[in-house]
Amino acid sequence: MFHRKGNSHQDLESTDLDTESKIKELKVAIGPLSGHGSKYCTDSCLRRYLEARNWNVDKSKKMLEDTLKWRSTYKPEEIRWNEVALEGETGKLYRATFHDRQGRTVLILRPGKQNTSSIENQIRHLVYLLENAMLNLPKGQEQMSWLIDFTGWSLRNSVPVKSAKETANILQNHYPERLAIAFLYNPPRIFEAFWKIVKYFLDSKTFQKVKFVYPKNKDSVELMKTYFDEENLPTELGGKSILDYNHEEFSRLMTQDDLKSATFWGSDDKLSSYVVNEHSGAEVAQDSVCD
Repeated sequence: MFHRKGNSHQDLESTDLDTESKIKELKVAIGPLSGHGSKYCTDSCLRRYLEARNWNVDKSKKMLEDTLKWRSTYKPEEIRWNEVALEGETGKLYRATFHDRQGRTVLILRPGKQNTSSIENQIRHLVYLLENAMLNLPKGQEQMSWLIDFTGWSLRNSVPVKSAKETANILQNHYPERLAIAFLYNPPRIFEAFWKIVKYFLDSKTFQKVKFVYPKNKDSVELMKTYFDEENLPTELGGKSILDYNHEEFSRLMTQDDLKSATFWGSDDKLSSYVVNEHSGAEVAQDSVCD
């Protein structure tokens, strides 16, 4: 109902009114919220859940309620870097210092750098970086981009199917419409066997956002360049930038971001000493976290 062939000013106004109406309907269906739930459920948030469920209010309500229940128990906003830092020592997953051409936050994944075996801790590390990516979105931007570098990847160090399934579940069901694009750069042929299993965990929308890039395939390389400036891309991903992951430097950055997160969600015992000692005035706009 929201995709119209016309693009006149009147059509756009009508679409906006339809969207606002659906958001209000979902807001009423969810009912009054308090605490973190009220901060999470902004109008932009509700719109993403509606988009994920094709604007069906009942299905969107169910999806959002499941997320609120998950967030109340898993408490992703309370995960701190010192709890997951071990997972990040090799730089297998980190937030890039550059953005894509649309200004979106970029996460770089290097599965060949896997350094642990605990699926629970690996997922916790992923969730922490998802929250961090949202925390660092520029104003007015809602999505992130993924760059997945397969250098050094093999079936021996590949993530278990169970972990891949859980990753897909969390991303799709609890961070709907947050992923703009995911480029899988130069995966080895043996990855095809793993992909044949993993792709069934993805819904159609997420599946369409996954793009394979091969250095010898000009079309795939050109597609990635429409999303990223070649000067920013690391050489391992076909770019011109030399990026070396520095765990100590990244840890300092994440500790600062933990302060920003605590400022937004409300300071907790985990960070009380940091807040006092650092006298941090870190601020974060609400739309970067929840919008």
